[in-house]
Amino acid sequence: MGEEESQEIIDIEIWKIKNLTKTLSSVKGNGTSMISLIIPPGDQISRINKLLTEEYSTAVNIKSRVNRLSVLSAIVSVQQRLKIYSRVPENGLILYGGIILDEQNKEKKLVYDIKPFKAINTSLYMCDNKFHTDILSSLMEKDEKTGFIIIDGKGLLIGLLNGNRKEILSKMSVNLPKKHGRGGQSAARFGRIRLEKRNCFLKKVSEISSQYFIPDGQKVIVEGIIIGGSSEFKNELNSSDLLDERLRIKIYQIVDLSYGGEAGFNQAIEYCSPILSNIKFVKEKNLLQFYFEEITRDSGKYVYGATQTIEFLIAGTVEKLILWENFEMFRFTLENLITKKEEIKILGKNDAENTQFLKNIEIETNSLITKKEFLSDWIIENRKNYGTSLFFVSDKTPEGNQFKKGFGGIGGILRYVVKFEEYSN
Repeated sequence: MGEEESQEIIDIEIWKIKNLTKTLSSVKGNGTSMISLIIPPGDQISRINKLLTEEYSTAVNIKSRVNRLSVLSAIVSVQQRLKIYSRVPENGLILYGGIILDEQNKEKKLVYDIKPFKAINTSLYMCDNKFHTDILSSLMEKDEKTGFIIIDGKGLLIGLLNGNRKEILSKMSVNLPKKHGRGGQSAARFGRIRLEKRNCFLKKVSEISSQYFIPDGQKVIVEGIIIGGSSEFKNELNSSDLLDERLRIKIYQIVDLSYGGEAGFNQAIEYCSPILSNIKFVKEKNLLQFYFEEITRDSGKYVYGATQTIEFLIAGTVEKLILWENFEMFRFTLENLITKKEEIKILGKNDAENTQFLKNIEIETNSLITKKEFLSDWIIENRKNYGTSLFFVSDKTPEGNQFKKGFGGIGGILRYVVKFEEYSN
């Protein structure tokens, strides 16, 4: 699996969790009938079953009949969902279950099981009047690994920043000759030796950087690299062709530091904190700027709007599909009752308008709505069938806001030039 594909999967998981968090945070229960269960990696299903059995025995004694029945039903629903697991998944397991009140204030059973895409180190059982979703919020924080190369005339430090955790991967001291103060033939010879040793040092720095940032020789393990130092070494390393090209394209910034070694590592993290906190937005801006350039040039390698984008997607022409993270449109499947042929309609989120519009279509075409789903869910489920990569963007950058308001929050970069009018015909 390629690096871009792995990142796409993580982005989709984060998007799903973000939407699930909204759902779980908005629902209300009848009494204390909403269970939040978090099982860390390595725990035993048998222990959790025993816990739920004990909780069931305790809940039998709840005085309020309505609350008692709701809690008992919630526990049973979680027990039933837990039966599909013979063991706790590698990264742990999160379950939410309970009796909630819908918009008509009627009771409804709700159960979710989530296999986290990264390990959780929390254990929780809570039966409350709400779902506890703090753990989901922490899952939405991506661990963006950033590599640091701290270099000066005294040595090298290779460091890694993973979220808020820093790690020193390698340290090396060096004793390089300083500039020769005398003239004559000895000065020229000394200058050559000095230059050779500096080049050998830079070559060694490049080799060690590759050793730690491309450990298997194939995949770069960092999202970006920051080179820092208190001398010209950092600029020489950046401008030379010694550094692996796969690392070179990952360089975020070159920073001047007052120190080398660990002190320089800490200083580089402090200086670059604004950049590191906005890595996601930098990627988002770059993607959308490229997309807008295609539109400005009228290159014919772009598409926007829900209906047109999905048509191009199904035709296999969309290379990169861009979707606003809060995009809300529905995909309706209608079946003609006579011919049995299916027709797809993509409509906005106004349910009242959708209902009337679709009723008219059902009557006029003698059709029946057989399926209703979020368009974003359909895209996630089917994107690989059409060979497209999916990118989520926010509206927190000027480019993202423009994409949402001006282009409907959905669009794509095409594999080749397509003329809209010819495609439509």
